[in-house]
Amino acid sequence: MSFGTVLLLGLIAGATILLGMPVGRLRSTSVALRVGLSAGAVGVLIFLVWDVLSAAWEPIETLLADGSNPSLLLLNGVLFTVGIAVGLLSIPLFQRMAQRNQDPTEPLPRRLALLIAIGIGLHNMAEGLAIGQSAATGQIALATMLVIGFALHNATEGFGIVAPLAGAEERPSWGFLLLLALIGGGPTFLGTIIGWTFVSEQLSILFLSLAAGSIIFVIIQLLGVLARERRGQLVGYGVFIGLLAGFVTDGILVAAGA
Repeated sequence: MSFGTVLLLGLIAGATILLGMPVGRLRSTSVALRVGLSAGAVGVLIFLVWDVLSAAWEPIETLLADGSNPSLLLLNGVLFTVGIAVGLLSIPLFQRMAQRNQDPTEPLPRRLALLIAIGIGLHNMAEGLAIGQSAATGQIALATMLVIGFALHNATEGFGIVAPLAGAEERPSWGFLLLLALIGGGPTFLGTIIGWTFVSEQLSILFLSLAAGSIIFVIIQLLGVLARERRGQLVGYGVFIGLLAGFVTDGILVAAGA
């Protein structure tokens, strides 16, 4: 597979995140719609945490069972721990630093959407690494199926990013929505390039754990907002649907043999 073809695959996998962007411009002021979409986003994000932590922990678990390479085990374990810590604890720090140069009246939905895009972008960087590394090692069928599966995931993730914006008082511009799509989906393309250039299990562990930490932080933020709406049953339905959507799209990928 040529480098140009690999780049095209990475672009396709990341670009489907655009499909969810128009939802952010919905003018409905329905509280139920806004809560339902945000709860669905939480469900998708919970699935992603499970997905990325499982993938990051797998090589560590293998080394633990084998017991033949303690130095590599230590390195992978440190990367795993540092990645989660940085992802979970650095976003609040960056948020406070950004707010110093930011209009304090900026709506909360925009900040939440941006945080979700950052968390998903880190996750998608790891997905791009998987695509690029599969192609670089000659696993063409696997790389192709990964693109299909990740493209389905990214379409779902697009809705998750813009969920806090649906029905907001201030309608987001198309430029802002495109920026969110670039932050969330662009890393898939970038990760594909890096993965094609060199294969590194340690890099993958680091990005996956970073993604997990950042997504956990975003889930905490979203649940805090949803708690104020006092619609527990609706939140439960939304989280269930979002979680189910994550597993269904992943199941399609697995069933296809990837």
